[in-house]
Amino acid sequence: MAKLIGYARVSTRQQSTDRQQADLLVAGVRRDDLYVDHGVSGARASRPQFDRALEALIAGDTLVITTLDRLGRSTQNMLAFADELRARGAGLRVLNLGGGDVDTKTPMGSMLFTIMAALAQMEHEIKRERVIDSVSKRREAGKDLGGRPRRITDSQIRNAIRLVEGGEPAAQVARDLGMSRATFYRRSRALTI
Repeated sequence: MAKLIGYARVSTRQQSTDRQQADLLVAGVRRDDLYVDHGVSGARASRPQFDRALEALIAGDTLVITTLDRLGRSTQNMLAFADELRARGAGLRVLNLGGGDVDTKTPMGSMLFTIMAALAQMEHEIKRERVIDSVSKRREAGKDLGGRPRRITDSQIRNAIRLVEGGEPAAQVARDLGMSRATFYRRSRALTI
């Protein structure tokens, strides 16, 4: 008997798949046939739960995803994947694509999938260009790019200790260094030992 195999994915561990899972369950996917990858980029070729979902697919089954970007990033890879499923006798169903479901088992669904895969890749490339442009503009302007906090040197800690010994409040000195008071005290103790 044909089954619906569901797949959900988020790129970071902080993100939640709750909404995707709820949509897949409403679409008729059984909880036992739901595969979820947490903290796995769509650009990666190997995704553990995605690979398990594909192993579970047999002829007549349909892989169900909520949005096209859960499948991958490149139009070429998505189309090759859809062809592979078709060759295996399995289908692909994308929920929330253009206001409705798209099922690649039908000619119209296959055509829509091809168009939407190309649009998804274009959207990804536009976002990437915007991020690169934003980073270069922030770098040129000398602005903070975020990321890991700057490393505070031992010399900076020694100077800060002198300020505290001279009467400056430790909390203010620590704040000026960009660290918590507890971290300042810990680093100070490590230098005086």
